Amino acid sequence: MDIKCIALDLDMTTLDREGRLSEENRQALEYAIGKGVHIMIASGRSFDSLPADVLAVPGIEYAITSNGAAVYHIPTGCRMIGYMLEPHSVREIMARTADLPLTYEAFLDGVAYADAGYVQDPVAHGAAPRAIRYIQTTRHPEADIRGFILGHCDQLDSLDLITGAPELKARTEDLLRRTVPDIYVTSSVPQLIEISHRNAGKHSGVRFVAELLGLSPAQVAAFGDGDNDADMLTYVGCGIAVENATPACRSAARYVTARHDQNGVARGIYDILHI
Repeated sequence: MDIKCIALDLDMTTLDREGRLSEENRQALEYAIGKGVHIMIASGRSFDSLPADVLAVPGIEYAITSNGAAVYHIPTGCRMIGYMLEPHSVREIMARTADLPLTYEAFLDGVAYADAGYVQDPVAHGAAPRAIRYIQTTRHPEADIRGFILGHCDQLDSLDLITGAPELKARTEDLLRRTVPDIYVTSSVPQLIEISHRNAGKHSGVRFVAELLGLSPAQVAAFGDGDNDADMLTYVGCGIAVENATPACRSAARYVTARHDQNGVARGIYDILHI
């Protein structure tokens, strides 16, 4: 393999149980950068909520955020490309889900906003306890999140629906895919339905950066763990799932490395760079 670029999902892939970059993974990233390999983030997170210890690694150049809704040049903070949701799609999503027992979070200009009740008690809405600190430190609480979304329907990077009920989630995903035009629907964690423009997706962001760098998909590797990583792992020449990945992600991968909390990214990087 002639890998010239690596795309990294963050949570439950590159980051440990505490949401931090381990020393082993950091060293592997620096090793790859030293060999001339381009490193990019490919996350469901907004730009505003990317972790400081990843951004601090010298040489990480690009960040695909909000599941491909935007791509940023990290050193300058410049938004290079973005796909905002169509206003009619946002209004249709809100109308279709108005009577359902779920809530929302919205991403606008790289910043995350969420229902105040969800921010106060994420676990009550289906989030894992390990995610409490992340949610409470990265979401701006809104008392009327539906009103906020409808009031900014022409400015949204992406939109999440939040429910701790698996059957409701599956039913709602199917409903939206069938009835709302111009959207890309995916999920990174059990409580979220993540919605962005039809041209988004992490694979779209990876393609944009690869073309910018003059690279073919065969020269790109990617690491992931969630359903929202599957398209990206399929697109690149070397898709790698961590051991804790979802079935959809694992089936899209070329091979499986160790768990996220066992430095699977570091092991995978050394493998593909033939160390």
